[in-house]
Amino acid sequence: MSKQSIHDEVYAKPRNMIVDFAFDDTVVKVFPDMIRRSVPGYTEIITLLGLLAEQYGQSGSRCYDLGCSLGAATLSMRQRIPADCTIVAVDNSQSMIDSCAEHVFDDGKANVELYCQNIQDTDITDASVVVLNFTLQFIEPDERLSILQKIAAGLRPGGVLVLSEKLNFTDAQEQQVQDDLQLAFKRANGYSDLEISQKRSALEKVLIPDSFEQQQQRLHEAGFSQVYQWFQAFNFVSILAIK
Repeated sequence: MSKQSIHDEVYAKPRNMIVDFAFDDTVVKVFPDMIRRSVPGYTEIITLLGLLAEQYGQSGSRCYDLGCSLGAATLSMRQRIPADCTIVAVDNSQSMIDSCAEHVFDDGKANVELYCQNIQDTDITDASVVVLNFTLQFIEPDERLSILQKIAAGLRPGGVLVLSEKLNFTDAQEQQVQDDLQLAFKRANGYSDLEISQKRSALEKVLIPDSFEQQQQRLHEAGFSQVYQWFQAFNFVSILAIK
């Protein structure tokens, strides 16, 4: 992102009460630093999203960034998609949308439409690329299939969904290994045990991950013909689903 990131200290001090995590003004200010230090592989995924968009973006189509946060995926796609494509970036946090606008419009380019709304309310039409970058995991599990069905229905033939998520693992031993590795990653990036513990408590009822097998089954059920895991770093994965 072109704007300077503020160091994340949201959970650095002890709290008497841990409320559910929300993408409010406090989080928005530190979000680039927070996600870089918390999600292994995030920077690589953002960079490679541009290459995927170049490969699958179709002339004259629409590309969607659902749960766009500050617009990192939008900017990565915009660098490589056909010039006559329009990007539709959606987030349900007004703070995120306001900050996203500063990032995506600071170079004068105008082929991005920003909307503050729930992705459940977003119409998907004439799309060639849809990105759900660490977004579906924050949606209620019983609403996820209908969102994916809507995306599949709104994609052109040969269009793709890039779905990045935190994973649960069906094997308990693998779950422990992957969780320990992510914990080590956070510590290596300067987070204290207090910060890690308080943030985990805040996310417990908000971020509900699925297994890869659940993701794969749901995507096929939604109408995607091909589903591939193209990237994984510890317990975070990105999936390419082709219509």
